[in-house]
Amino acid sequence: MVPLPVALPNPSRTHYKRLSVVLTKTIPDAVIAELKSIVGEGGWLDSSADLTAYLEEWRGLFTGCTPLLLRPASTAEVAAILSCCNANNVAVVPQGGNTGLAGGAIPGLNDQNEVLLSLERMRDIRAIDTANFTIIVEAGCVLERLQQAAADADCLFPLSMASEGSCQIGGNVSTNAGGTAVLRYGNTRDLVLGLEVVLPDGRVLDELKGVRKDNTGYDLKQLFIGAEGSLGVITAVTCKLFPKPASVATALIALDSISAVVDFFAAARTALGDEILAFETFPHIAMDMVQQHIDSCHSPFDDEYSWYVLLDLSSQRSQSMVDTGLLAFLEAQLDLGLVTDGVVAQSGAQRDAFWRIRHAISEAQKLAGASIKHDISVPVSQIPLLIEKASAVAESIAPGVRPVPFGHVGDGNIHFNLSQPEAMSAKDFLALWGVMNQRIHSLAVSLGGSFSAEHGIGLLKRDELARLADPVGLALMRSVKLAFDPNGIMNPNKLL
Repeated sequence: MVPLPVALPNPSRTHYKRLSVVLTKTIPDAVIAELKSIVGEGGWLDSSADLTAYLEEWRGLFTGCTPLLLRPASTAEVAAILSCCNANNVAVVPQGGNTGLAGGAIPGLNDQNEVLLSLERMRDIRAIDTANFTIIVEAGCVLERLQQAAADADCLFPLSMASEGSCQIGGNVSTNAGGTAVLRYGNTRDLVLGLEVVLPDGRVLDELKGVRKDNTGYDLKQLFIGAEGSLGVITAVTCKLFPKPASVATALIALDSISAVVDFFAAARTALGDEILAFETFPHIAMDMVQQHIDSCHSPFDDEYSWYVLLDLSSQRSQSMVDTGLLAFLEAQLDLGLVTDGVVAQSGAQRDAFWRIRHAISEAQKLAGASIKHDISVPVSQIPLLIEKASAVAESIAPGVRPVPFGHVGDGNIHFNLSQPEAMSAKDFLALWGVMNQRIHSLAVSLGGSFSAEHGIGLLKRDELARLADPVGLALMRSVKLAFDPNGIMNPNKLL
């Protein structure tokens, strides 16, 4: 077992060892004053009461600090901020909706003062081109608002996740967010045609053109997608739009095992093809937690089952054709014995109720006690083996642990979450975070997968990246970082 050089987080730990970046530890008053003048009245916050909501990660694992939060209202203001910070060796931490789960947008975790940069005031929708099926939005636009703007134009923006009411598109792009529609439409990376980015020295890279063919050298926008704010600040995005579906259909299906879930997925792909929008799974313990802790969630089944699948379809065919095809497919799987039971939503309200169960799992688990999280992916065929072996590993480390594996079977992404044993205190259980992560991350990689499927690296998994990444690839990443940000001001000690 290779020990981690920096301890993984627990709720009581708020500061982390500063590594090699040499930055201004105390920001001079004159620099603070200049930064405030750039954004003007209403463009900055510095009182502890105002900053609290920006300084704690959603799960409570990271609590940071900053002398100053800047809220620019334009790309020009972002450029002036970065130019000033770069000239004075002041670290900058960009933040979107603060819904991340890896500590990547929390400042002040390295015993140094870091300016926090929020794009929340830059939320305009600049343009919609329905003939080109593109939309240009500023980075602070909340994902749900972007989805609604597309819908108002009779189009679809398919990126969807539980945090869509508060996460921002700039953060989605910076972390290459996944969500529930990856099987059909891909990750955020696949939905981006262009970016506007402010570089660490204040220069602006304008690559917002909405073309789908552009072989003019390096595709520079790809470097910033998933870079977690370490190379620059994304200020605007050109996103792909799609035709609004003519019909949707949703079913919640019960199965006897995770192997049956994978076999059912293969059958669904063969029979239903690209009409599958989402294929989500969760075990009985998740259904039980949701019903215990979330008042608005109730199982539509009279009996309890081992595993559930939430199957979502969308199509340009008529509703009656889609409904008929889905029912015929499910009846065939019932006759074959692959499916144990199932219900099909008969209204939008029922569809929303099914999805509410799926989206409430993380919140319910949080209310059920302490949990250790894993955002891992493997080839779909390896999911049963992953869950079997990871459950055994977890049990060997924490006897009585309660695995709650759920997620996106269609793209191989399993959130292998673990709830504390009933006989163990939360403090003792969370103390096992590091060893649990090491063992299960290594298992995922050994099965041809990834230890970070969609949540990113941030600070939480930075040392795991150093431990598990290909050394050549890691060296190239460091070279890119040095080329773009030689003074190391952008989100230091995160990701790398």
